[in-house]
Amino acid sequence: MPLARKISAFIQLIRPELPLAAGLCVLLGQAVALGGFPPFSTMLLGFLLGFLLSSSAMVFNDYFDLEVDRVNAPQRPYAAGKLTTAEVIVFGLLTALLGLLTAAAIRPLVLGLSLLTWILGFGYNWRFKSAGLWGNLCVSISVAMTFILGGLSVGQTPNAILWVFIAVVFFFDLGEEIAGDSMDMAGDEKRGVRSLALRVGKAAALRVSAALFGLVVVLSLIPVFTGSVGWAYAVPMGIADVFILFFTYRLMHAPNRQAGHNAMRALYLTATAGLGLAILGHYLL
Repeated sequence: MPLARKISAFIQLIRPELPLAAGLCVLLGQAVALGGFPPFSTMLLGFLLGFLLSSSAMVFNDYFDLEVDRVNAPQRPYAAGKLTTAEVIVFGLLTALLGLLTAAAIRPLVLGLSLLTWILGFGYNWRFKSAGLWGNLCVSISVAMTFILGGLSVGQTPNAILWVFIAVVFFFDLGEEIAGDSMDMAGDEKRGVRSLALRVGKAAALRVSAALFGLVVVLSLIPVFTGSVGWAYAVPMGIADVFILFFTYRLMHAPNRQAGHNAMRALYLTATAGLGLAILGHYLL
């Protein structure tokens, strides 16, 4: 395979928008914990930490999900045969090692929590994914850890407003996980995953997901109602919340699996952009 196509396959493997969002969450956690942004070197290390740990999780997700992806997502690079098993394993371990080395360069406490986060993500991919809701919770905790790592990377423990954003990220990801299971019931049933959708039905699971997205909207407005932030946060977050509700409606009424995944992607991009712009606006304007 030509080198350019091989590199493209590796990029597809990590689902780059997810590691980018993880790196951004670490940066946002730094800003909220400090009340402003740290030096560029600290920001760079924080971003790389989130990006690399998330990349490793994405790689091992595809490694352990090979049979499911052959049903649900045969276009994925590993399922499509664009990458060998050895290449996937080495790449997953390399990104994990680089992420942990980055954590070690920040401070020992960050290294310890980063290692715990990576183990939780790896354990989910290896064993816990079939546990349904418990597996969803593992992923959501790992994602919420990015904000905690951001605070710790600048020597701060989470303050009240940071805990609000940790909750926003946690419940949003939990809603996404449950919705994703609702879209992938065929592959999950083949693998024996005890997802909420398979236990209570697709419609009921999507209602749970929608309720979680509604909770996210409420939580995201707490800093506005408490006077902790101003218009520079309220305007972009308010716009994003409207779109979150709109795409939640689209998800609930998606006519097919692809339409459901499109709505989920729109939800993810809207929430990430909205929260990012809101926090950046508050601390930069």
